Amino acid sequence: MADSVNKEKERSFEEENLYRQLARHLDRQPGGFPETPHGVEIRILKLLFAPEEAALALHLNFLEERAEVLAFRAGMSGEKAAGMLESMASKGLIFRSVKKDGIPRYMAAQFIVGIWELQVGRLSPELVEAMESYVPWLVDAGAWQKAPQMRVIPVAESIDADLRVMTYEKAFALIENKKNFVVAPCICRLEMGMQQAACDRPLETCINFGEADDFYRWTGAGRKASREEVEEILRSASRAGLVLQPSNDREVKWICCCCGCCCGLLRTFRQLGNPGEVVASPFYARLDDSLCTGCGICLRRCPMEAFSKEKKTVIIKKKRCIGCGLCVDTCPASALYLVRKDAPPPVPSHIAFAMLKLAWKRKKLDLPGFMRMMGASLMDRLRAKLF
Repeated sequence: MADSVNKEKERSFEEENLYRQLARHLDRQPGGFPETPHGVEIRILKLLFAPEEAALALHLNFLEERAEVLAFRAGMSGEKAAGMLESMASKGLIFRSVKKDGIPRYMAAQFIVGIWELQVGRLSPELVEAMESYVPWLVDAGAWQKAPQMRVIPVAESIDADLRVMTYEKAFALIENKKNFVVAPCICRLEMGMQQAACDRPLETCINFGEADDFYRWTGAGRKASREEVEEILRSASRAGLVLQPSNDREVKWICCCCGCCCGLLRTFRQLGNPGEVVASPFYARLDDSLCTGCGICLRRCPMEAFSKEKKTVIIKKKRCIGCGLCVDTCPASALYLVRKDAPPPVPSHIAFAMLKLAWKRKKLDLPGFMRMMGASLMDRLRAKLF
């Protein structure tokens, strides 16, 4: 009896240690997975990963690798590894891509933006409760300010003819050359809905392109959509008071249409005194006092509480404005307009550069470390062929 109790304690200790290793592994990904005093992050991992899946996930990194390489690294058969990797990818726990040779390759997924957004069909009350406790710890505002994963662009209706706007700052221009589209439910609104705290805004507002499009469809997290549907989602964003947040790259991999009441990112930024300086946006709103009638629509529309009312007019707190344009397009007096920042934040050409920069700013990866990772991956590929 004592032996069985001791074995159970030992097994429990080993399992707890395994999940803590996985938490540290995820924290080394660009977006991070910070430790909390109450350990809620471990509870989240236990709800998402089986112990065997957690052990295998430790062997994945930023690089796309075939199943036999990961099997060699993990010390298991190729057949078993391939089956587990496919299962884990189908649950959104890791990323999977298929090249022209038809062979799947796998890489680690960061928690945000990544694993969590792919849980749209797997949410449980327990998981949602744990995630809600974790949100305040999840976003490193300092690192995000230096290397954001996402940026804010204005709704189309807020852009006037005199405003200098780059192609990659216009929602409709971003999708112009895209051929395939997948739309998915907003994980944040689903999460809040399970807590009876969701708003009444549209649910299918996450738009994905390219490899993200293929993966979302393959996992069942999203559905194929037509160009016309996507254009209507973008048009309706203004009516619904949604902030447009594309990936922080010029090629753009996704566009999220976010509300200030449900979106974990926007809720976190709203708690700051200076969200306008943290969120990556090339614009801010300006008010023409002589035209303002003090109607107060902008106060209700602003997701960052950047407006306050004083007598018959309003005041903009520039440090709080994220340049989304939601106040501009509904101002009945045309008293609000967008202004381009003197030094708008740069937008990387590819999302990989944004991710690597974020990992570097968080002190989780530097160039020598990345080169070592590539070298180790190359050696494992050679060894996997030999053995």
